[in-house]
Amino acid sequence: MKTGIVVFPGTNRERDMVHAIERVSGRKPTLLWHQQESVEGLDLVILPGGFSYGDYLRSGAMAAHSPIMKAVRQFAEKGGYVLGVCNGFQILTEARLLPGALLRNAGMRFLSQDCFLKVETSESAFTCGWHKGDVFRAPMAHGDGNYTASPETLKRLEGEGRVAFRYCDGEGRVEPANMASNLNGSAQAIAGILSDNKRVCGLMPHPENLTDALTGGTDGVPLFKGLVETLSR
Repeated sequence: MKTGIVVFPGTNRERDMVHAIERVSGRKPTLLWHQQESVEGLDLVILPGGFSYGDYLRSGAMAAHSPIMKAVRQFAEKGGYVLGVCNGFQILTEARLLPGALLRNAGMRFLSQDCFLKVETSESAFTCGWHKGDVFRAPMAHGDGNYTASPETLKRLEGEGRVAFRYCDGEGRVEPANMASNLNGSAQAIAGILSDNKRVCGLMPHPENLTDALTGGTDGVPLFKGLVETLSR
């Protein structure tokens, strides 16, 4: 599996992604500077977390227009796999590779803490490492993670099985109105979604930060194992 990780000015989670991919796949990914204009030869492109361009205008808005994003868009249109985490998810929505938008957290404060996620589908490369209904822990670190979309878009995401992850409590209970579990107030407690072909995934929490027992746990490993197994066939 050949993986490229895009680095924008202000990105700060690329090394975490390198560690996660290398640990699970045994292969070191390539770091791609945002001014590159090609992602040719890759199986997976990752947009990691951080504060691209200092989050000026809107989080992810400027990065969505970086030169490399034209290549990422073409890669996705041809069926390539793209993962965006936190700021990467924001960039994917700004680039219109995923629907909806990430607004300011409902509590109007930056969230830096663990949360629980419920797996809503196992029918994608990003979620096949789990069973539907599994619950896992993941760190969150964002100020603009409140997912929103039009009622029509939300209905389509639900009907097409494109909600990948939801915020829940430790027992797997999903309560969108309960900010003790849906910490940022996201619509329908949505934490991650998939594109219509399920080859593009965006999520706000950071599974890459839980891939090593020595640094807190391995809850995030199934995401990367699923990608390796799918893209190595």
